[in-house]
Amino acid sequence: MNRPSILLTGGAGYIGSHTFVALHGAGFAPVILDDFSNSHPAVLERLERITKVRPVLEKGDVRDVAFVETVLRRHRPAGVVHFAGSKAVGESVAQPLKYFDNNIGGAISLLRAMETLGGELRPTLVFSSSATVYGDPATVPITEDFPRSHTNPYGHTKLVIEDMLLALQRARPEWRIAILRYFNPVGAHPSGLIGEDPAGIPNNLMPFVTQVAVGLRAHLNVFGGDYPTPDGTGVRDYIHVDDLAAGHVAALQALFAGQESFTVNLGTGRGYSVLQVVRAFEQASGRKIPYEIVARRPGDVAQCYADPSLARRLLGWEARKGIDEMCADAWRWQEGNPKGYAG
Repeated sequence: MNRPSILLTGGAGYIGSHTFVALHGAGFAPVILDDFSNSHPAVLERLERITKVRPVLEKGDVRDVAFVETVLRRHRPAGVVHFAGSKAVGESVAQPLKYFDNNIGGAISLLRAMETLGGELRPTLVFSSSATVYGDPATVPITEDFPRSHTNPYGHTKLVIEDMLLALQRARPEWRIAILRYFNPVGAHPSGLIGEDPAGIPNNLMPFVTQVAVGLRAHLNVFGGDYPTPDGTGVRDYIHVDDLAAGHVAALQALFAGQESFTVNLGTGRGYSVLQVVRAFEQASGRKIPYEIVARRPGDVAQCYADPSLARRLLGWEARKGIDEMCADAWRWQEGNPKGYAG
């Protein structure tokens, strides 16, 4: 069977590794490009155990244009999924230059390399964007035609890259581009072999909760208890990472089938507050999660959840897994890997 090659920049990371599994299952041959600055080489052995195929790795920095050109020529991918970049809202507020360098610089280098090979391959790209491009939305649920803005440097980088891609597509109509605006990925592969393994103190809710449950941290800090939400804590649209991975497969298949370039939300359409997630996780794990409500975190917003109906109409995709399954899978991963990939 001749499997079309798909290049995954940042493919050893949390979402990238799950998308590797989904692409393999859909008949593609994913190739990982990663420098392991925010991932762990142990994921490769785990992916081999799940798929029975040793992952192909190109180790290097996506900001190195010559390296990326070499990788593209070697594998001649039918499509590229661009994950590589820094992704923590709080860190982006503290280290904005890191985010502009990694995220915008990495995207420019990848696009330059792809443009160089434009005569040899029809450029097809799926971009890992974010609901942070909606800033602090006036209402929810959020549709794709909402005004865009940003409340933190991470969201700013995603907005800038989206604009670059739209300008490129206008200048190069032969490019096929899908922009996927993620809401809040959580959970893990049901095998418990791959999952979210943040470096240092987690910036996202679910890995912090799981680390409290497994005893790595004493309690959860809840950033803000006075938001205009039912229980005062922030409300987000949590989506199972396997559903998110399936969205990338659907996006690629749509582009290959001739779909014009598009932008869609990938979310469930339902918001859960921080405390609702804590209670759901306690139920799934049988562990008590102690927490303290502390000051709001710069860059956060009160509510953010999707209207995912365009993805359903355009791609035939919708999220299938609920909050209980998200929590159960996240706990299975953390309980089986208390220190993540390091042990």
